[in-house]
Amino acid sequence: MISTSALDDVKQLEVQSLNAGARLLTGGESKQSSCFYQATVLANVTNEMPIATNEIFGPVAPIISFKTEQEAVEIVNDTEYGLAAYFYARDIGRVWRGSEALEFGMVGINEGIISNAAVPFGGMKQSGNGREGSKYGLDDYLEVKYLCMGGFDFLKSSK
Repeated sequence: MISTSALDDVKQLEVQSLNAGARLLTGGESKQSSCFYQATVLANVTNEMPIATNEIFGPVAPIISFKTEQEAVEIVNDTEYGLAAYFYARDIGRVWRGSEALEFGMVGINEGIISNAAVPFGGMKQSGNGREGSKYGLDDYLEVKYLCMGGFDFLKSSK
């Protein structure tokens, strides 16, 4: 972790979620006098638990179960954040439906590393407006002006 404060924040989210009914499958420990935090997996997580309602910024994977594709999309979109989402699918129809339905600035499909200097980086909702990188990163620095002109008679010569 970047600092002991960040480590404490992650640990607090985990403990609050465990107290709310989540189940620790693995990890969840840190070393004293260190910013190291074990990769952690939590099961039985609901969207109301702190681990699901906050940006974690730590190695914690909360597992939220669902029955249908539509339910999965609703669970994922039920957040005020929207930087990146990831999912795995073999069906191209599911890939397109999921990609269109997810309210996130970046979507990784069958891929965990999605950042690249040639692509726009940025989120939606409380995860930011605008994009960095790529040609789209310049848009925030431009002022676009639309001009609509009428009333000119170009066929008459002016003398």
